[in-house]
Amino acid sequence: MTRETLDPPRSHGVASGADVDSAGPAAAEARAAAPCRVADMAAVARTRLLTVTTDMPLVEVAALLSNAHVSVVVVCDIAGAPMGIITETLLVRRLGLGQADFFSTRAADVMSREFSVCASDDLLSDVLAMMQARGLIHVLLVDSANVLLGVVNARDGLRVLLDAGNQEEALLRNYVMGVGYQ
Repeated sequence: MTRETLDPPRSHGVASGADVDSAGPAAAEARAAAPCRVADMAAVARTRLLTVTTDMPLVEVAALLSNAHVSVVVVCDIAGAPMGIITETLLVRRLGLGQADFFSTRAADVMSREFSVCASDDLLSDVLAMMQARGLIHVLLVDSANVLLGVVNARDGLRVLLDAGNQEEALLRNYVMGVGYQ
């Protein structure tokens, strides 16, 4: 199985209560403007997760894709670990070229074994940059034990960053106007 991943998540130090209190308003503003992490969109990523077993017929995979607001299913082994993905595009391509039969072909026979993963602690901007550089629409969200947590969709990630930018703009406007500061 081939997988592409971001660099492993780095450990981030946590300040003690005394450190936070002594840092004052500047530290509070810096924390408020902290960069978005994939964890900030974990709930949305969970809603994008559809899994199938390796022996599921393509007709059932197609039915799942047609009834959901997702364009990828994750093919998992018996233990639930991701083994590959099937996108709408891959499915249509295989069927259109006559490389698969809806009723006799199994998910494992057409899945792409190359997929990218990210962790909750990864910076969302880094994940999206990697996705853009590799031409990806989806990245699997996994924990340190390779347990599947969700699917990060580029559109959802961009929405989260845009919302975060709007919040930072509002914080700056409030700061300039003196609202909420004493």
